[in-house]
Amino acid sequence: MTIDSLKTKVICLLCFFALTAQMACKKLIEVDEPINTLTTTEIFSTDATATSAMAGVYSAMINGTTSGSASGGFQEFSACLSTQLAGMSSDEFNTTNVFGYNSMANYNTNHLTAEDAGSSTSLWTSAYDIIYKSNSVIEGVAASTSASLHDNVRKELTAEAKFVRAFCYFYLTNFFGDVPMVLTVDFNKTENLPRMPQQQVYQQIISDLTDAQAVIATDYSAGNGERIIPNKWAATLLLARVYLYTGNYSGAFTQSSAVINNSLFGLEPDLNNVFSTNSREAVWQLKQTITDLSLKNATPEGYTTDYTLTAQLSAAFEPGDQRKVKWVDSTGLAYSSYPIPNSYYPHKYIIGQYNADASQPPPQYYMVLRLAEAYLIRAEAEANGATGGAASAIADLNVIRNRAGLPDLNNNLAQQPLKDAVARERQVELFAEWGHRWFDLRRTGQAHSVLSSIPAKQPWAGDYQLLYPIPLTEIKFDHNLSQNTGY
Repeated sequence: MTIDSLKTKVICLLCFFALTAQMACKKLIEVDEPINTLTTTEIFSTDATATSAMAGVYSAMINGTTSGSASGGFQEFSACLSTQLAGMSSDEFNTTNVFGYNSMANYNTNHLTAEDAGSSTSLWTSAYDIIYKSNSVIEGVAASTSASLHDNVRKELTAEAKFVRAFCYFYLTNFFGDVPMVLTVDFNKTENLPRMPQQQVYQQIISDLTDAQAVIATDYSAGNGERIIPNKWAATLLLARVYLYTGNYSGAFTQSSAVINNSLFGLEPDLNNVFSTNSREAVWQLKQTITDLSLKNATPEGYTTDYTLTAQLSAAFEPGDQRKVKWVDSTGLAYSSYPIPNSYYPHKYIIGQYNADASQPPPQYYMVLRLAEAYLIRAEAEANGATGGAASAIADLNVIRNRAGLPDLNNNLAQQPLKDAVARERQVELFAEWGHRWFDLRRTGQAHSVLSSIPAKQPWAGDYQLLYPIPLTEIKFDHNLSQNTGY
């Protein structure tokens, strides 16, 4: 982060926390309206105000910091931007809107330049903004000497903030590669930070997640039963994903199994219920506001769908796959102002521009982590030699396939066909979710062969496009920050 942006954040920090109780999704404790002169010391002086500060971090992740307009969450990596950009860069989406703030043309064709990377710059800035807010909670709790901020709340909020910080760094390193590690709000320590190698970024992510996992809540009482506050199982599932990405298949197996075996969770038999507010499949969801004048009770992702499914993604579904029936719309009328005939649109979020209603509670929250991913992580780990081996991997894939109305796989799949089956199930189960396909193609070494052959991406600009450019504004103010190769 630049010194200028950090100084600005220091100035704005008190404003953020003073407004937190107003903008935050409700948590365990009801908080009175803050007074305008609320100080950082006062914020972390009681359980209620400190809890409200952390709740404000979750609100910022889904609602953004602009109230009264749907644009508030659209430029947040954690609201819909990760799904949109990664879907365009991979083989999931074609853009239907090349104008305005959400122009995707250069992502769609993989001809991005550092000069026209405004949307990916928003990924960077919004992720670091949430990291800054998380660091503020960690340091504010640690600095507080108030006896009214009890030890159990201190530990819980610190664990939640570490989890969120790890979550942000996971997306930063997968979009940009090596990134600066900002672990404090002190800009004297963070100005001119160099990029840290991705391996070290992952080490910090694992450290934060294991710290959080050890003390964070094991239930959903903090969200009054709603799964909107990350708990131990969210940390466990994200840790399983990180172990998978880093090749620790034993760790990925153990962590994913812990989630699968927990009675809190179960696959929703009806695909229509997977993304609902009361889904048993949900491990962590973000709760959108219903006071936004444009979004009403929609999620940002449900509201903005200026993209259609590619021919490659449409063809990936087997005949009879109910995921294509239930999670794909062939008209887009619930979403887009300009639906393209004979095209297919993501339909995992059923509330969009034409049926949003602020007078009704949201039927769906924004799904961040869900149980199906745990099965897919474990299957991939097993296919790569973890406990259980091929037979268990096939069994896990069949759980996902059967829910989608598909038959069991052949029990005698060799290793490579089994790995291909894992990749296919990840593609059609996790499509239009958080950039999974984009990250999967790159981490498995398939990105070049798959993407360079797509007509819309010709001529292939080069494999350097598999990472986004570091924002030029950041390089300008940080003389230790280097650009990704090729830009």
